[in-house]
Amino acid sequence: MKTLRSLVRHEARLFASLALWLTRRTHGADGGRAFGYARGQGATTAGLVVVCVVETFGMAVLLREWPTAHRVVLALDIYTVVFVLGLHAATVVRPHVLTPDALRVRYGVHVDLRIPLTALSAVRRETRITHRHADGELDLAVSSQTSVTLELSAPVAHVPLFGLPREVSVVRLHADDAKAFVGALTRARTEPSPDPDPPG
Repeated sequence: MKTLRSLVRHEARLFASLALWLTRRTHGADGGRAFGYARGQGATTAGLVVVCVVETFGMAVLLREWPTAHRVVLALDIYTVVFVLGLHAATVVRPHVLTPDALRVRYGVHVDLRIPLTALSAVRRETRITHRHADGELDLAVSSQTSVTLELSAPVAHVPLFGLPREVSVVRLHADDAKAFVGALTRARTEPSPDPDPPG
């Protein structure tokens, strides 16, 4: 039952992301600075959509003598195209968000991880195209690539779509403008806290 609820929630968020994408809005970026990460996968998504559309026409020709099967397969093909577009839309409308006290690391509707700035011990640009699963590490590759590495002094809990929560102390992610992302994050970490209001 829990898995079914997770799937339903996942689908709803995908379709909501598609609506936000079509209206050129973002999700959860109010009050912070947004950093996109989806630009690198645009061509891949477009190619996949084209393949799905071609497959739809191909199946329509093959099943023209079986109208019931044709309608079923057509519905599945249309759903697949919408699903792929929803996945891409989710990565566009749900950017990484930097606020005065935390970094919100995201990857579509699958990952939404809040990292307090005080928990960051190191931030660096680091391009990686290979990633090996390791305990305590979270890799959020876009087109098989990450461009920024975050090291944490205190682990944070990551709750995956499926499976049990786990603690991570290293996060690798991608940012379209890694230089600006690292620069903004470095400044946010080093800026002094505002002085408290003087006593009245």
